[in-house]
Amino acid sequence: MPIDEKTVQATFERMKEKLAEFIPAAELKTKAEIVYEINRLKKERNAVILGHNYMEPALFHTVPDYVGDSLELSRKAAETDKEIIVFCGVRFMAETAKILNPNKTVLLPAKKAGCSLAESITASDVRKLKKRYPGVPVVSYVNTYADVKAESDYCCTSGNAVKLVQSLNSDRIIFLPDEYLARNVAKESGKKIVFPVKSRLGLRYPDPNLEYEMIGWNGRCEVHEQFTVADIENVRKKFPDVYILAHPECSPEVTAAADFSGSTSAMIRAVQQVKANRYLLLTECSMGDNIAAENKDKEMLRLCSIRCPHMQEITLEDTLASLQKTQYIIKVPEKIRRKALRAVERMIAVA
Repeated sequence: MPIDEKTVQATFERMKEKLAEFIPAAELKTKAEIVYEINRLKKERNAVILGHNYMEPALFHTVPDYVGDSLELSRKAAETDKEIIVFCGVRFMAETAKILNPNKTVLLPAKKAGCSLAESITASDVRKLKKRYPGVPVVSYVNTYADVKAESDYCCTSGNAVKLVQSLNSDRIIFLPDEYLARNVAKESGKKIVFPVKSRLGLRYPDPNLEYEMIGWNGRCEVHEQFTVADIENVRKKFPDVYILAHPECSPEVTAAADFSGSTSAMIRAVQQVKANRYLLLTECSMGDNIAAENKDKEMLRLCSIRCPHMQEITLEDTLASLQKTQYIIKVPEKIRRKALRAVERMIAVA
C-alpha cells in the first residue's frame, strides 16, 4: 500500500517538535514512516497498543493508545474490546494482559524482554514459603511471572503496595520478590520485616516463632539498585535547588534521601504539580526523557545513564514487526491463568 506522504510529513513535524533534542532529524524522518505504518496496521488489525513509561521516546510519544505504569496498563488491558493487544513493555506485563484477556491475542514486540525482578523468584520458591508459613497471605509484586502470581493471594504495584498491605487483616504477610520495595512498604506501614538468609546449604528461612510482621525476598531491580545516597549528595552539591524523585524499588536509604518516592505515574504527576527549578528522576532513564519531552518548561537534569536492557529491547521497528508477523504471541497455560487471575483482579480492585 502506498504511503500517504502528507500524513508522514505531519507525523514527522509533530515528532520533531517534541523529540528534536533527543533524536536527530534524519532519524526522525525514518521513524515517522514507521509510526505511520504502525498506526495504519493498528486500525486494520483491530489492535490496541499499550506503552509503559520506560519505552524509548520515539515509541512512547507516537504509537501507544495508552501509556502508564503497570497498574494503569493492566486496567486498560482489562477494559479493551480490541482483538489484539500489543504490549510495549516487558514479558510479565504482557502476561498480565493475557491473564485478563484469555480470548485475545497478546503480542510482545521482543522475543524475551525479561526482568531481573521477575527472574529472582520461582513458583517453587513461593510454594516452599507457603509450606514454611502456612496460612500467611502471599502478596506478589506485579513484576513477577504468571506462575508466581498463580501461587499468590494478591498482586500489587509500587503505587498500591502500602494500601494493599494495610488492608489485609493478617498478623503476617509474605511480600515478594523486591527486597527494597518490601523494606520501603514495611517502613511506611510501620511493620517489622525479615528476610531469608543465603548460606552454603541454601536459603535459611526466618524462624516462624520470632516476632515480625512481614517476610520478604531478596530480589532486586538491576536498574534501581544502582542508585545510591552518594549520587543524591553529589547532585545536591552542584544543584542545591534540585527536586529529586526516586522509585520505591530504590533502597530505603535512597528514597529517604530523595524529596519524593512513588510509582512511575506518581512521579509524573509530581513533576507536573511541584514547583521547583530543577528535577532529577532516579528511575529508568528513558522515562526522564519522556517526561522532559512533555514538560518543556521544566528543567530535567540529564545526569541519569542507567537504562533497563530489557525495556530497551522494545523499539518502533519491533512493534511494527509484531503487527506485521503477529509475533511474539504470549501464552499462559489456562490452569495457571485462572489461579493468577484472582491475585491480579484483587490488585486492580484495591487500586
